[in-house]
Amino acid sequence: MGTSTCTILNERYKIMAEAEFKGKDVLLVDDDRDILTAIEAAISELGVDIRTTGNGNTAVDMVEEKAPDLLILDQMLPGRSGFLVLEKIRGIRQETGKPPVIMITANPGERHKIYAETLGVDVYINKPFRMQKLIDATIELLSKE
Repeated sequence: MGTSTCTILNERYKIMAEAEFKGKDVLLVDDDRDILTAIEAAISELGVDIRTTGNGNTAVDMVEEKAPDLLILDQMLPGRSGFLVLEKIRGIRQETGKPPVIMITANPGERHKIYAETLGVDVYINKPFRMQKLIDATIELLSKE
């Protein structure tokens, strides 16, 4: 994840992305401050508004307050796991159709991936990952709206 965001989005693409995603709200949830900072720096180049937290309970509160256009969610969190966050916000997702979810995790288990998919996770990414993979998934999900 040490790739410079400058190499991820060239200037022309960045301008197009900023126009397309301006005003889109992304909630980024990870308890690892370094990962949170790296992801925030990379996806901020898309021109989205970003809210962050490192706690599962706070994430639920934030979604209930305002459902984001995209939720990027770590699986293992203090307060409430990513799975429990998804279970708690299930009603909001069914009612509003948002947010689509990218789950990131250090857990390579296939069982967890299958469970995440049953909870409606759109994209499941194992850590460590290439930042470009996360940006591509973010663009794809935000473009669906």
